[in-house]
Amino acid sequence: MQGLSPVRVFRHPDEYTDSDRGAIVALGNFDGFHRGHQVVIGEAGRLARHMGVNLTVVVTEPHPVSFFAPKAPPFRLTPFRERAQLLESFGVDQLLVLPFDKDLAGLAAQDFVQNILLDAVGALHVCVGYDYRFGKGRGGGTDVLGYMGEMEGFGLSVIQPVTVGLEGYAGDVYSSTLVRKALQNGEARKAAALLGHWWSINGRVSEGDQRGRTIGFPTANIELGESLQPKLGVYAVRVEVEEDGRSYNGVANVGKRPTFDKRDILLEAHLFDFEGDLYSKHLRVQLVAFLREEQKFDGIEALKSQIKQDSRVAKIVLAEPENAADHLEAPSLERYLDLFPAPHVRAR
Repeated sequence: MQGLSPVRVFRHPDEYTDSDRGAIVALGNFDGFHRGHQVVIGEAGRLARHMGVNLTVVVTEPHPVSFFAPKAPPFRLTPFRERAQLLESFGVDQLLVLPFDKDLAGLAAQDFVQNILLDAVGALHVCVGYDYRFGKGRGGGTDVLGYMGEMEGFGLSVIQPVTVGLEGYAGDVYSSTLVRKALQNGEARKAAALLGHWWSINGRVSEGDQRGRTIGFPTANIELGESLQPKLGVYAVRVEVEEDGRSYNGVANVGKRPTFDKRDILLEAHLFDFEGDLYSKHLRVQLVAFLREEQKFDGIEALKSQIKQDSRVAKIVLAEPENAADHLEAPSLERYLDLFPAPHVRAR
């Protein structure tokens, strides 16, 4: 039922049993889980709470873009692990992860509704964004869901556009595209405002050249993987070690390390006031503020001097109230319902 933790993850519709069925379902990719996404799932959660049933989110993995354009540059704001954690902390009860393959890509919209939403999940009501598309050739939308809802007896709520009030984005509709634009411009704080939570790069610490230790600034190295590549440069960061939940302030370089003639993109984070071994640990590195662009230095001493300066600036920036960890509270269904007591939907 609602509010259970951890979220129950289903990897295939066949995993559902009779006791799992019967839910309010939110449909979408929810990459980034930005403020617009939170309205879709928040409205589904509002109804699930009222009816006393499960809040279920249905997503696909990989992202359809990765399936149809496998050579496209990495673009994900929240790869699966991070997205699942955000949905869990929000209060989602069930997460159905549909494998996006040629079979799903070729499934007619009506068959998707019948086979997955009704026969497997037992959807009582469906919540989607106004522009949601699904099924073969993106042939299904709110029209198909509305028609089949009337025929099959499930409800539908269509979430209208949620617009932004931030400077430079006023009047735009919240979208993953806006967040990507902000990050690629180095506007980490603005991206966080669009998301409603801090954006992070997540991954296990890999063994690098260990050059940082030799110059007095040991770093934890993380490959970006399928995560979006933000603007290259130096950031003030906050780093959470997943294994023990501890958090550290720090400074990180996202880039190619031109001083050492490297070409691959890597995140190198130096944690303040940390002693120990981070190899193989899973880190969540929140990009809080962009400090400067990446540059090539004449030698090690010039690099060390700049890292000291970057560290001083990062500490000042991270001490600002608007950059505090709790300045952006983690999105949750309880907080959503408190902030928005009236529904933001067009029911059909």
